[in-house]
Order: sequence, then C-alpha cells, then structure tokens
Amino acid sequence: MGRPAKELTASQKAEVETLAAVLSTAQIADYFGIGRTTFFAMLERDEEIAERYKRGKARAIGTIAQSLLVKARGGDTTSMIFYLKTQAGWREKTEVEHSGPGGGPVVVNSDSERLLAFLEAIAERQRASSDLIESARTREPQQLPQLPPKADAR
Repeated sequence: MGRPAKELTASQKAEVETLAAVLSTAQIADYFGIGRTTFFAMLERDEEIAERYKRGKARAIGTIAQSLLVKARGGDTTSMIFYLKTQAGWREKTEVEHSGPGGGPVVVNSDSERLLAFLEAIAERQRASSDLIESARTREPQQLPQLPPKADAR
C-alpha cells in the first residue's frame, strides 16, 4: 500500500480557478508546495479541481480574446492580423526560388553520384601517379652537375 493521495482543501480548490488564469500547472503545483505529477494526478481524480482549473483558464482566455477583439475592431492592424492568423486560418507564405549556374536548374547529386565522382577522381590521380612513375623508370638517368670542392674555411 502506497502513501495516501494528497488532497486540496475546499479553499485551495477555489484558489485553483483564480490561479489558473495567470499561472501554468507547474506554477500552481509550486504554489501549493506539491510536484507537477501530483497536481496532474489531482486533476485526473478530482472532478472539482479539474473543472475549476478549466473554468479559470477559459475566463482568462475569454478576457484576453475580448480585449483583442476590441483592439482589432478599433483598427489596430497587429491585432487584426493576429486574430485572422489564429482564428481564420490566415498564413504568411514566403516562396524562395533557387537556380543553378547561369540561372539554370539546380543540379542535385545523390550520395551515390558524389561517391562515384570521388572514387573516379581518386582513380584518375592513381593513373596519373602510375604514369609519372613509369615515365621516370624508362628515362635515362641524368648526370647531375659536379659541384666544385669545398674551400677550407681556415
């Protein structure tokens, strides 16, 4: 058997409605000195707490929404735009077009194409190195010029 479930008093339950208008669930839990999970468990098992929390949130949202509508109706452009974006589905759409060299199409190479090009470049360097080594083997050795003897520095 575990610990008994924490309960809020009648006055604390009434406070939930007021607090929900301005605080997050984590802040409400902190206010009552309990953990977030404990407060969430209370919301799940106690219908009165859940209803008071929902009512407090709804009242706060309603108050703010009413103020927003008053400002939007009064001609505040920012409020009008915000309202239309959140309530009427308006979206700002930015289109970006990309082009390749000379305004042509963008060439997109897949990973396998890039790997193949990389391996071909390595093979080409290997062939060039082999050709250089082979040509050095078949050439006549060149005589290095003789350096004059060192002078004594006495």
